[in-house]
Amino acid sequence: MSWGDFLVFYVCVLAVILACRCVPLLALKGRELSPRVSEALGLIPPAAFAALVANDLFDPAGGLSWRQLAAAGAVVVVARRTGSLIWCALVGMAAYALLTLVP
Repeated sequence: MSWGDFLVFYVCVLAVILACRCVPLLALKGRELSPRVSEALGLIPPAAFAALVANDLFDPAGGLSWRQLAAAGAVVVVARRTGSLIWCALVGMAAYALLTLVP
């Protein structure tokens, strides 16, 4: 691929990315979203986090260890009590780190 072809490809991809990100913002500017749409958009961050966690927990090649399940249990408890994504991530990492010290 020559530099000219790469530049054309890069500009096209950049234009599509900007259109997909900027057009909805400009179209919805100054409008109030319905409560159902706002609630649905609010579920995106927890769903993305759950997908990342599920991808690591249920890896068919790696299997499932009791350490992973225990750390996930700690995260579920923190999530129910605080509802904070950052606390869930911190507690999950700390719990898994501490559980790796257990023989």
